Amino acid sequence: MRLRHTLAAAAGALALLVSVPGSASAAEGEFGYLFTGMDGRPTKGMLVNPPSGQCVTLPEAAGEYVPPAHSPRNGASSYATVFKDADCKGDYYTLRPGGSASSRLKLRSVVFS
Repeated sequence: MRLRHTLAAAAGALALLVSVPGSASAAEGEFGYLFTGMDGRPTKGMLVNPPSGQCVTLPEAAGEYVPPAHSPRNGASSYATVFKDADCKGDYYTLRPGGSASSRLKLRSVVFS
């Protein structure tokens, strides 16, 4: 009887260990940008607590037939490297935490360090 309880407890503990995800690294804060909305007006987009070390293609500016986003504001705790093209390709520019750029800086993707 005790062996059964011990095995059940061990199996439960193992299941708990397997189900708990590892901690994911993220830049804390918000990364804002402007994109052209469906009505043709500038619309604000935002990434909240974006993942670090992963390329994020901005969904509103991902397609090649839509205008790129612009005017990024890095309110995140990490450096943000913004790319002219989707999938973190093309020309890039790095914004420090708290940094921003004008509407002349066009972007479609970003990665946080």
